Amino acid sequence: MPQKDPCQKQACAIQHCLQANKYMERMCEDVIRDMRRCCKAQVGNSICCSGFKDPKPTENKSNT
Repeated sequence: MPQKDPCQKQACAIQHCLQANKYMERMCEDVIRDMRRCCKAQVGNSICCSGFKDPKPTENKSNT
């Protein structure tokens, strides 16, 4: 019997939150943060994290 993905609960929470909030990511920052924490703790153990990337650091870009 396959083992349950350790971050599946957080992945489902993100989907539920996004659906409930008309896919506005800013409304789901807390559950997204939870998913990032889980993925960091479960590196290589969670298939749910395979497409979940940390945000890139914000850079100050000039519009010139």
